[in-house]
Amino acid sequence: MGMTELAAPIVAVAVYPDRARVTRRGRLVVPAGDQTVYVDALPLGLQEDSVRVSGRGAATVLGVDVLMRHHAQAPDEAVATLERQRREASDEVAGLVDADDVQAELDAFLTQLGKRAGSSFARTLAAGSSTTDLGEFTESLATRLTAVRGKRRELARQQQEASERLAAVERRLAEVAQQRVPDRRSVGVALELEAEAEVEIELSYVVLGAGWTSSYDVRVAGDRLTLNWFGLITQHTGEDWPECELTLSTARPAVNAKVPELDPWYLDRYHPPVPAAPGGPASFAMARGRTEAGFGEMLQAAGAPAPDFRQVAATVEQGLTAATYIPPRPVAVPADGAAHRATIASVELDTSLDYITAPVRSTDVHLRATVVNSGTHTFPAGKASVFHESDFVGSSALPLWAPGEEVELALGLDDRIRVDRKLTRRTATKATLGSTRRREVEYATQIENHTPRAAHITVLDQLPVPRDHEIAVKPTTATPDPTETTDLGIITWQLDLEPGESTTIHLGFRVESAKTVDLTGWRE
Repeated sequence: MGMTELAAPIVAVAVYPDRARVTRRGRLVVPAGDQTVYVDALPLGLQEDSVRVSGRGAATVLGVDVLMRHHAQAPDEAVATLERQRREASDEVAGLVDADDVQAELDAFLTQLGKRAGSSFARTLAAGSSTTDLGEFTESLATRLTAVRGKRRELARQQQEASERLAAVERRLAEVAQQRVPDRRSVGVALELEAEAEVEIELSYVVLGAGWTSSYDVRVAGDRLTLNWFGLITQHTGEDWPECELTLSTARPAVNAKVPELDPWYLDRYHPPVPAAPGGPASFAMARGRTEAGFGEMLQAAGAPAPDFRQVAATVEQGLTAATYIPPRPVAVPADGAAHRATIASVELDTSLDYITAPVRSTDVHLRATVVNSGTHTFPAGKASVFHESDFVGSSALPLWAPGEEVELALGLDDRIRVDRKLTRRTATKATLGSTRRREVEYATQIENHTPRAAHITVLDQLPVPRDHEIAVKPTTATPDPTETTDLGIITWQLDLEPGESTTIHLGFRVESAKTVDLTGWRE
């Protein structure tokens, strides 16, 4: 049986949320008879049971084997030279650090000496002695300090140069290490040919260590929202993906492989464990399996070339359980673990803007956009950068957004809607014999619209909720009438204010409690 190697570059990658299917394709002329064609340099993380082979040509496939290719690391003079240079540069850096430490100690000694000598000379001068020795000592000390500090500057420069040489050597070593061939997987395709023929072999396999997530730019202008949808692709599979046919799929192969089933739930009397018999479990052998190959007798006609993508957005193929997106241009994704962005879609949607505030907590007023997904895309959950007009207002987490579903987006604070909440009345009574304690409060909340357009404002307030049968809460004032009041005491007003218009909300309530009750949770 003859053997030959096939150069099969990567021509397509389908990326799932937690893995990827890689497709390689290559052509070669195969002699007649039984021949084995090997596709080498495949990643170690390849899943053996995911390998599939197809192709074109007058050949019959006999089997497909997944092998491990072990490559011995022969001595490399270039690596040895770089290792020696790294040791020399490292020793030089260490020597310069030691020399600087010595000069630093000398600098500190001379500085301390000057301080001590200064005190001695001060006493000498006070006694009326000559200052000649003082001048000579000062000049000598200054000269020594200048020399020491000049030496330290020179050592710092030399240390910087040595560190740069060491870094350069380490970079070259890393490049050489990447070029050396590690252990890799290989696939052998056994073929049978009646006569010499040119065949095209297409090999696909699944690898872990890859996936994609969604990222969005959300821009709100007036009553229109523009949603730019990107796919962030990362992979550290051990092989770089060149610019090729890239597809992003929302399918989860591992999850959809089997529907959930329930086993019986048994209850039984406790039985003490039976002592284990001597010896261990029976050993077993695992034979290397052969993957199924969809090859058979192939036609010699070559397939039509792939169309040139010219769309602005990705092409969408919607299946029963998942969607597949083909970016408008090929994207190269190296195995560096970094996120590489591909544009999927740009969608314009109608939106309604309103304001919401909860002055019982804060007088801040939040601008909010309410958007219905009127398109056909189901947007996966992902991080969104939100822009209002041309201003970046922050990041948000966009949930899974299906067609027809409504979401709310926070667009930051708007200081042009002014809110002021004040306590306008407060009374309290002491309990007498057979009576109850009463506390009564009333609040006034003023809202003013200083924007140049009409504003729809949602105002939230609340009543306390009693958790004891001897505590009662009774509303006394609520004007204007609230839009909604929940069982948990949340009160909602929906207001429409014209530019320059203002209104005031009044809310009052009374709390009654038995004289034996110590009230907790009260706030004003």
